[in-house]
Amino acid sequence: MRQFLILLLICWLPGAALFRLPWMDRDRRASLDAEERVFWAVIISLAVSLSVLLVLAALHRYSFERLLTANVLVAAGALVISRGRLRLGPAARRPGLTVALPILLILLGVWRFFPPSEYIIGGKDPGVYMNSGIQIAQRGTLWYEDPVIASLPPGAWELFQPWYGRSAYYSTRFMGFFIQDPDTGVVVSQFPHLFPASIALGYGVDGLTGARRVTGVWAVLGVLAVYFASTRLFGRRAAVLGAVLLTLHVVQVWFARYPNTEVVMQTLLFAAFLAYARAHVDEDRFFGPVAGVLLGLLLFLRFDAVLGVAAVVAGAAAAALHGVRPRASMWLPFGAMAVLGAAYTLGPMRGYAERPIIYLTNLPWTGYAALAAVVAALAIALLAAPRMPRLGAAIGRWLPTVAALSLIAGAIYALFFRVPGGRLAAHDADALRTYADFYVSLPAVLAALAGYALYARRSFWRAPAFFLAVPIFGFFFFYKIHVVPEHFWMARRFLAVILPMTLVLAAALAFGDQRAGRRRFLQWTVGLLFIGLVGTQYQRASRPILDHVEYAGMIPRLEELAGRIADDELVIAESRDAGSDVHVLALPLAYIYNRNVLLLANPTPDRETLAAFLEFAGSRYRRVLFLGSGGTALLSHRYGVRALASEQFQVPEYDAPLNAYPRFVTLKEFDYGLYEFTPPQPHDGLWFDLDVGVRDDLHVVRFHAKEETDGRTFRWTQAQSFVTVTVVPPGARQATLWMHNGGRPPGAPPATIRVYFHGEPLGTVQVEDGWREYRLSIPAAVAARAAEVDDPVELRLVTTTWNPQVVLGTPDDRELGVMLDRVTIR
Repeated sequence: MRQFLILLLICWLPGAALFRLPWMDRDRRASLDAEERVFWAVIISLAVSLSVLLVLAALHRYSFERLLTANVLVAAGALVISRGRLRLGPAARRPGLTVALPILLILLGVWRFFPPSEYIIGGKDPGVYMNSGIQIAQRGTLWYEDPVIASLPPGAWELFQPWYGRSAYYSTRFMGFFIQDPDTGVVVSQFPHLFPASIALGYGVDGLTGARRVTGVWAVLGVLAVYFASTRLFGRRAAVLGAVLLTLHVVQVWFARYPNTEVVMQTLLFAAFLAYARAHVDEDRFFGPVAGVLLGLLLFLRFDAVLGVAAVVAGAAAAALHGVRPRASMWLPFGAMAVLGAAYTLGPMRGYAERPIIYLTNLPWTGYAALAAVVAALAIALLAAPRMPRLGAAIGRWLPTVAALSLIAGAIYALFFRVPGGRLAAHDADALRTYADFYVSLPAVLAALAGYALYARRSFWRAPAFFLAVPIFGFFFFYKIHVVPEHFWMARRFLAVILPMTLVLAAALAFGDQRAGRRRFLQWTVGLLFIGLVGTQYQRASRPILDHVEYAGMIPRLEELAGRIADDELVIAESRDAGSDVHVLALPLAYIYNRNVLLLANPTPDRETLAAFLEFAGSRYRRVLFLGSGGTALLSHRYGVRALASEQFQVPEYDAPLNAYPRFVTLKEFDYGLYEFTPPQPHDGLWFDLDVGVRDDLHVVRFHAKEETDGRTFRWTQAQSFVTVTVVPPGARQATLWMHNGGRPPGAPPATIRVYFHGEPLGTVQVEDGWREYRLSIPAAVAARAAEVDDPVELRLVTTTWNPQVVLGTPDDRELGVMLDRVTIR
């Protein structure tokens, strides 16, 4: 019950109160269908909640309780200023049978869009979004003064946060998080904060589980936004069938469970299209500021949202030329938010905006001249249109036709004639073909083009922003924007607009036209057959992932690891260049589980500098720990290291082939050891004896993960692997390696390994099938030089490798050398 009341405060109450204010022709919006009124109450409430959250977090004052209080005050303020007159009255339509359609879409979405993934680790965009949102929820700010970074002595900066020579930020805290000021420790996430703000809302409702469910909620709202925007243009039959196809589509299903901003953009942009049309075409003044606020929020979501804004601006300009007067009630709030968005983008988000800024600053003068000419021509046309009725009439008659012909001509060229050559790469030339062949089918694309041509002629001026968005997004994304079939469920660039537009336009061609008699029967028959075939194809493609949860089991594993680390301890994690995935665990440890974590900048830290830092850290933290998996040259005689734990686990991850559909679930392996730094330990009189695969992470570099077979632990070598030898007595004369060639198939090269000790070659070995000892002599001079070195020395193994995927066609795509079980120096 508590969560239900909280959801009402966040997602319904403020929007319902504002929607019912007795201003701006309330009876007009009261006459909307009951289901659309509820939809607007939810969308407006989320806009209010997210706006309040962003303002509070920008002021470093956000808390969930303050947000709930603000929402209550908004609703109470609406009640007070309206003098209690919040009832819609007799103009409000009662719920009819049509209310069942959005309910059906919601139920279908809940079935297909949940459960969400457990993607809370770092390394890619989804983990950055999740950790950024939870950081806002826990710390109440958009840019966080990280005490671990602020406490670092300048002498240790090169170990963990070297300067990258950029003006936008100083260094990286984790992948996707920028350090803006190393002195104060100010850290900001790489991506804008609107989507993370919604994750913070989910976290406030139901902790980590609520944060994970936010993406699915946005996906359901996106389907509803597409449905309501399409209903106004094409009718309920076409709209609901297009929305059902969207709900069935594998890309929508995948990203409903996988943190991303496209589902948020889908919701807000289609809602903005509908609000704009309600305000400017249906002349409902209330929706002017609603459209302005929704468009303004998009500026805090992702950079390509400006394309959606451009579609609305272009639609408004075209409508103005056609005689429709722009509403100041829309453009004033949008303008205010645009100013804030510009300051936000050029300020704390300047790292995110760096590439677009570089592109614009390096644009040749001809580009600026062309842009200025377009703006000037548009301004002249807008000024001249009221005095030239014929111009407005010509625009009204020809613009829909020009838009349709341009779209169709571009699509025909891209589908059938565009070929790579010169500066046009293959993946760019094939972009639209890839989309048609692998995502929606060529018949669906052709049907959508025909639907666009049909309805642009009939309904363009009922929703100019809607119709102009199709060519704007289409030409932008399919011109030269990397659409490669490397993982067909991961290409999300067209998820927000192009995919839903394709499906609703195809459905509109089949069911939107009102015909009579036999022609209507024939149209319905052909339409049902077409939609049924396409829907069956989409359902079949998405069926394998309905029972799949990406990275299921990751959260309990992280909680177990976090439980081993106390609040007054420091963890140093190995770098992302170490050849393992341990670094992705460091981000949630720091920003979800509130542990003190530092990430090494490279796999070969300066040991003298590290020793000095460990001495400093020992005075601030009860223990200093290391988290790694055999990729960091860390050992030194200046300090000791004691093994605490070693873990190996796997989580499900879907197959990601190139130029083929994902086929099965693979298992992503995580292998780490947890160690404690100690004072230096004596090692005189000892020999070096390493059991590979048993708490060996600090002794091995550039090996594959630990494995075990027949009770024997081992690791596969790579093309070049290193063993850190910590003990080398002057009398050492022999290096012994226990190895197995792994049963190389006939198509693989022989298992030849060259061994180097302290930079000197010891010999070349042909590794045979089965476990055997291979002994190599160490020259006395080499042993004497190695014994005199203060730090450990390296045993380097250079191996001929083979790839099981290439040779045998198995899913294993590792480059494998030989299996190494034990190394001794005597």
